Amino acid sequence: MAKFLRTSGRAGLRRYIDAVAKALIRVGVSANAVTVAGTVVIVAASILLLSQGHLVAGLVVITLTAFTDLLDGAIARVKGTTSRFGALLDSTCDRIADGAMLAGLAYWLLTEERFAACATALVALIASQLVSYVKARCESLGGECDVGIAERPERLILAGVTVLVEILGVPFAMEAGMALLALLATITVVQRLVHARTALEAAEERVDA
Repeated sequence: MAKFLRTSGRAGLRRYIDAVAKALIRVGVSANAVTVAGTVVIVAASILLLSQGHLVAGLVVITLTAFTDLLDGAIARVKGTTSRFGALLDSTCDRIADGAMLAGLAYWLLTEERFAACATALVALIASQLVSYVKARCESLGGECDVGIAERPERLILAGVTVLVEILGVPFAMEAGMALLALLATITVVQRLVHARTALEAAEERVDA
């Protein structure tokens, strides 16, 4: 969740999320199953709804399904089954979901001959994947890279607001929103690369010392 939801907002939701998690645990639902199911629904909504221009339905389905991102973690925490594989699966499914949503929007924009918005949506897709890749690669090399102005929650919120404004009929909403998303994601990639360089050089110095 976004930074403002990781504190007070998330604390307020936690009791309700945990209650749902306990109910799912009782019927044998695992955290990994919730992760995969949520991703399948988002991919399906991206292909069947967003790519066909059904923005209202797509936004509703994807927004509701996004809560599985809280639910799978709650199930793992309540059940005490957190694992490295679960974390890997969650990150992988996040990348799939993000890519599907932006690809669905890009396809629809292409069919509408809104080429500038389509192009920036594709740039946003690539840059968003790189944001996560740079962090994962840096951490695999022994550095820390939890920085950037547009992490995944912020990008999702911006994309959602862009679609909502488009639904309301604001001219050039997708053009402006996708361009801003692409710009912020690209800036975040650069921020993480700069930070990673410093972090990895510091780690190498500690090893040499």
